[in-house]
Amino acid sequence: MNFPDFYEQAPTVRTYDPFAAMLGAAHEGMLEYHYLDAVRLAGHSCPTVAGAFLIGRAALLALYPDELAERGNIAVHMPAREDEGTTGVMAQVLTLLTGAAADNGFQGIMGRFKRRGLLSFADHREGEAIIFKRLDNDKSVAVTLDVSLIPADPSQGERLMDIMQNCADASQQETFAKVWQDRVRRLLLEFPDDPRVIHVTPAN
Repeated sequence: MNFPDFYEQAPTVRTYDPFAAMLGAAHEGMLEYHYLDAVRLAGHSCPTVAGAFLIGRAALLALYPDELAERGNIAVHMPAREDEGTTGVMAQVLTLLTGAAADNGFQGIMGRFKRRGLLSFADHREGEAIIFKRLDNDKSVAVTLDVSLIPADPSQGERLMDIMQNCADASQQETFAKVWQDRVRRLLLEFPDDPRVIHVTPAN
């Protein structure tokens, strides 16, 4: 496939979705998400997309330490407005993993399988932590992302400027893309369980 090899080496997220089970969309409702799914959703690969994928993974593991996470049974609260910075991009990835949707989500059937309204956004900046809450037992966790341990190549800014100004040749563009994806690779493969990067705390 026309994707970097490390996408398939990245951690995966496995969930159980009772709605998918009922409709026969997936055998026994088992859904496994790969980083490539997030890339296809976003249309690109960057530390934000990779970070959101790892945040969702960490939250689900914390909320369901001994069983598969139940997709559709989780509310997600973003600490900023949906149009602020990368909030919207991260929220889309988290909807993919958790099923939590904003006001345009599935309204449910006879009170069951509702996804609409499970994703919310702050009216003003509320710090950096994204809050995940199980609907069946109210257990909540707060998850933050810090990619400072994986700094960007200092030459990337200049390379990007040349590309945006149509001044970069093919070699420069290839170097930019390779260096860009290498930072994503390091985040996904070297730091997925590092609490300095993906920090999870109880929120109850």
